[in-house]
Parts: sequence; C-alpha cells; structure tokens
Amino acid sequence: MAAGCCGVKKQKLSSSPPSGSGGGGGASSSSHCSGESQCRAGELGLGGAGTRLNGLGGLAGGGSGNGCTLSTPQGCGGGGGISLSPPPSCGVGTLLSTPAAATSSSPSLSSAASSSSPGSRKMVVSAEMCCFCFDVLYCHLYGYQQPRTPRFTNEPYPLFVTWKIGRDKRLRGCIGTFSAMNLHSGLREYTLTSALKDSRFPPMTRDELPRLFCSVSLLTNFEDVCDYLDWEVGVHGIRIEFINEKGSKRTATYLPEVAKEQGWDHIQTIDSLLRKGGYKAPITNEFRKTIKLTRYRSEKMTLSYAEYLAHRQHHHFQNGIGHPLPPYNHYS
Repeated sequence: MAAGCCGVKKQKLSSSPPSGSGGGGGASSSSHCSGESQCRAGELGLGGAGTRLNGLGGLAGGGSGNGCTLSTPQGCGGGGGISLSPPPSCGVGTLLSTPAAATSSSPSLSSAASSSSPGSRKMVVSAEMCCFCFDVLYCHLYGYQQPRTPRFTNEPYPLFVTWKIGRDKRLRGCIGTFSAMNLHSGLREYTLTSALKDSRFPPMTRDELPRLFCSVSLLTNFEDVCDYLDWEVGVHGIRIEFINEKGSKRTATYLPEVAKEQGWDHIQTIDSLLRKGGYKAPITNEFRKTIKLTRYRSEKMTLSYAEYLAHRQHHHFQNGIGHPLPPYNHYS
C-alpha cells in the first residue's frame, strides 16, 4: 500500500455524499495533479515495515486512480452497523514513540520546512538526503552501480519522497511509508518506488532529470488526540480512522502542508479526508465526533536538479558516488 504527494484543484467541499460516486474507492473526478506541492498521503495502515502509501488515498501499482482507498487489514467486528460512540481510549495528546533526534547539521540548500516547534531540536532532514535520492535515481536510469552508503543519519523515520517537474512544479511521483524505516534503505527504496511505480504516472525517464525537484519528508511527533479538531492547520498532518457506512474500518491521512495550501479550515479538511477515505454517506457533526485522529509533524527539504549538481560538484565523492556527474541542462 502506498501513499503519495499530489497537487489538486481547489475543491468545493460539502458534507453531502458526492454525486455519482462509484463503488469501493472513493475516487474524485475533481482531483488532479497540478500547481504547488500538496502532499497527500492516501489510505494506509501503520503495520509492518515497508507499508507503502500512494496518492490521494491511492494504492501504488493499481487501484482506481487518485481516490482509491483500502480497508485496514482487520475488519470492524464482522461488518455490522456503524457505531456512533466516541473513539475509545482518547487521551489528550498521547505521544506515540518517534525516533530520537539526530544531530545532523542544518540544511543549507533549497527550501527546508519543519512543522516542529522552532528551536525544539536540530533538523534531521538535510540537503544531502535529497542529493542521495537524485544519486539513486540517476544511477538507476543510466545503469551505474548504485551509490554507496550515505553519511547522514540512519535513524528510522516514516518518510516520503516526492518528485516535481518543470517550472510550475507539477507532481511527477510521490510515495512513502508511515512505518519507520532506516533512512539509508528507506530513501533508496522510496526514491525508485516514487519515480517508477507511482500508478498515476509512467516511469520516469532520463530526459526528465534536468527538470526535476526532489523533496524528502520525515514524519515525527505522532500524537493521539480525543477531539477531532485538536490540531493546527499548517502545522500538523492528520491521520484519521473511522467506520464507513458498510461497517468497515478505514484510515486516511493528509500531510501537514495540504490544508494550508488548499485554504481549508478544520471541518473542510476532515470532510475532504473522509471522502478520500471512501466515506460516501452524509457527514454529520455526530459522525465527525466518532473519528479517531492522530496528529503529527514533519520536516521537509526540497532540492532542484541544478542545486543537486552544484552540491555534487563540490562534494563529488563525499557520499560514495562512483559515477560521472550528470551534464546540466536548462529547463526546456
């Protein structure tokens, strides 16, 4: 299962069920990939390592497009009726375990964004991580031996790798995992998965390299909350768990930047996420209160291909690169 990052049109949100909605997937014909970065992780589980997430609730390598969703591995009590009781064990800000902060140096290239509290700890995400992703993709496309082990921290984190292309930074691929993975193997795996196996796009080609932007997002500070409104737009990503109209448990998530970039408030974000998770019945305030919500934060670094080249020209063998530097080409 995979989740990814996608830009979409501004949507008209309604608590009424979508007209003409088909079965099973919750696909939305109004969603398409364009414009600014709006990472949307789709339906997912928090199961074993390597659980992959793709698109707006999409299943990597298949499914029904941007809006398809999956049920969690276990059903919800034999598919009975919907229970409208509040989620159990709802504490206030129950902190889930996250990796210890690494003492990596602050990123120096392109844009870095963090939804963590300012000054709380050093940033873990770095420009070198984006460079490593470019190395991995370049070596794969040109048939070179894969780069050796990088020097940045190998702490385990949930992560996403996003590719954008062109001056308008159109989405080109984004897949990640909510299961904590060691960064060396996780970034290597999801670099290629997001570039080559995002079911919304054809596999990436050599010709596209010069126009690419790579973003690495590390997810941290997972907290279970009781109130579905207990999160901050532009600061927290949210993962919701709910029982759909057929009595099945579903989950869905939006990364931290989505609601702010879409101009949504809390209710609009929750309702959109329910639709992306496949919920088709009318959305009432009573139903919203049954949602189990986990909030989290992220660190994100973005690097362009040109910045990657500039960085590599100064640190050619710093990361164990054994291939020639790729030629620089201007945007076409």
